[in-house]
Amino acid sequence: MEVNCEGCAGCCLDWRTLADTDLDHERRGPYEPIDDEYNLVALTRDEVRAFLDAGLGDALRPRLWYDWERADGAGGAVDGDRDAGVRIDGAPVAAVRGRPAFFVGLRRAPKPVAPFDRDAATWLPTCVFLDPETLQCRMHDSGRYPSECAEFPGHSLTLDVETECERVEGEFGGERLLDGDPPDDTTGPLFGPQALGQKVFVHPDPERLDGVVDRTVAGDLTAEDRAEFAAVAAASTPGSTAVNDDAYERACDVALDADSWVGEAVSDWRERAGGPGERATDAPLADRVERDRGAPDTPGW
Repeated sequence: MEVNCEGCAGCCLDWRTLADTDLDHERRGPYEPIDDEYNLVALTRDEVRAFLDAGLGDALRPRLWYDWERADGAGGAVDGDRDAGVRIDGAPVAAVRGRPAFFVGLRRAPKPVAPFDRDAATWLPTCVFLDPETLQCRMHDSGRYPSECAEFPGHSLTLDVETECERVEGEFGGERLLDGDPPDDTTGPLFGPQALGQKVFVHPDPERLDGVVDRTVAGDLTAEDRAEFAAVAAASTPGSTAVNDDAYERACDVALDADSWVGEAVSDWRERAGGPGERATDAPLADRVERDRGAPDTPGW
């Protein structure tokens, strides 16, 4: 596998407003993400813990799914149906044994970016760790760089499905995927029971999630919402739906105490941004919004 990432960052931002085609690969089948994020990277339990330990709990966010297949009957666990959905805020939510299932990923912020060798910057939802000027990840050389990102698009190649590199090539030309042979050293995507508690987490108490679906749809998740899911993920047990209560309490406190440059930068970008795809005229420098608050430098191409 070999990729040409310079000037691209298609896997790190939501470029749907720049595309002529409908990019809906995340929204097929009965389980549709409740949020409108694009290319959310799912973190493992250990990666969630590493972000919390580094004081970056305010960089994390959950993803839940609608369960349209069981929409008519969703309301709790059904005898004989281990994966029956539940209803939260009136919406059918995908669940495992009557408990809402979720990922934990990284937050997005609207940033002025010029991907795909475009001349002018536009406002696009972007991973909080992407430097909008160099289009490089600020975590690339750190121990917190997510495995999903480090191996991208290895999992897609292993599964023989279209990669984001190929979608970018189809829209804007150029060569992004230089060698499409699946790498030999990928960890492999997690599917089935082994993903439980390791990448797919379940929330033990749906009643604690009142309002979460409505706030997710509105894009207004609170710090308490994000901390709740991050803490459950950090306290989960691989291979099961069990959550350690003591570990949850500790992780929740750590997540709520997080006050990193990420949280401040997200708020700042949101206040300054135009709409998705709008020309980013007079946009502030990333140095002022991110680096001056403590964001690390990027490694350079």
